[in-house]
Amino acid sequence: MKRLAGNLTFQVLCAVALGALVGAADPPLGRALRPVGDTFVKLVKMVIGPIIFLTIVLGISNIADLKKVGRVGGKALLYFEIVTTFALAIGLIVVNVTRPGAGLAATSVAGGDASSLTAQGKALTFTEFLTHIVPSSAIEAFAEGDILQIVFFSVLFGVALTGLGESGRPLAAVLDTTLHVFFRIVAIVMKVAPIGAFGAMAFTVGNFGLRTLWPLARLMLDVYLTMFLFIFGVLSLIARAYGFRLWTFLKYISEEILIVLGTSSSEAALPGMLEKLERDTRSTSTALRSTCRWRPSSWPRSTASTSPCASSLGSWPC
Repeated sequence: MKRLAGNLTFQVLCAVALGALVGAADPPLGRALRPVGDTFVKLVKMVIGPIIFLTIVLGISNIADLKKVGRVGGKALLYFEIVTTFALAIGLIVVNVTRPGAGLAATSVAGGDASSLTAQGKALTFTEFLTHIVPSSAIEAFAEGDILQIVFFSVLFGVALTGLGESGRPLAAVLDTTLHVFFRIVAIVMKVAPIGAFGAMAFTVGNFGLRTLWPLARLMLDVYLTMFLFIFGVLSLIARAYGFRLWTFLKYISEEILIVLGTSSSEAALPGMLEKLERDTRSTSTALRSTCRWRPSSWPRSTASTSPCASSLGSWPC
């Protein structure tokens, strides 16, 4: 029993259930707990930029051969295009068959007006998106948490570090140690994950209410149906082709899945995913390739609104 109580997955699950009860029983108290969930998400976002930078730089420098880096990048891009095409297809089929939004007046739901978000998405053209990739300042990219710009700068830094050859090894060693320091910070932050999940769920239920959320239950069922079909259909076949069991992997990342469920933020799961994948594969470059499909919610709105993860997997940490 003591071992179960100390399990993070069990703690987050209990915190989510307790948060829902508090939000339903005392809505004002639930709404007042919003800063708890927001603070936890900020704690995670605080380390995301540095971890992505260090992981990409070390992944490229560990591969060393820039031609091999290009081949790996090409395979990752090909994998992304094929798999996300399946994700989009499944999402479109489910939403056109079930039509979850039929008859739902979104403006009658508290916070249901998404016009401001769609306006932000339309404001960014494809050309602006491409020019947005290049940061005007690397420091600004980290300060604002712009993941796409951080990735671009990280790739350039990794390629430049690899080009230094043996003279760049001391710096790579320092960066590797720094990465482990950040993973240790993540371990500390994850200790308060149940508190963050509790606050986020209490606010969600307290702000929207169970009755208000009930009309959206059909939409959520469609989201989970789409995720189920994609995970146990497409990803299961991929896992079987590469010789490992998908269910075993899902149990391995169960803590991260529950954190996403409780906080409604895929960003909250990224540091833990990277740390687990690197620890399991014993390779930073492998962990980098394994997480190449993840799309944080802080990317430009136009990207978020058209991402296969956003359209078919909801907030799943893909």
